[in-house]
Amino acid sequence: MLNASDEEHLLRAREEGRVIFTQNDDFLRLAAAAENAGIVYATQDKPVREIISGLMLIYQVLEAEEMWNHVEYV
Repeated sequence: MLNASDEEHLLRAREEGRVIFTQNDDFLRLAAAAENAGIVYATQDKPVREIISGLMLIYQVLEAEEMWNHVEYV
């Protein structure tokens, strides 16, 4: 899906029940406008170790159903 639009990525993730991790703030706008399986967002300046720690914590404490139509910030 290298040439797919953000909307196509969001649709595919929703169809497969997958949460999207992104540093692209366009997905925040898309999340507000369309049903999704969840989005995890981090700013571009966030250190990788903090992102990984945040992703691990989300994985450990949240169920897939809790992420539906939800944006989690790391």
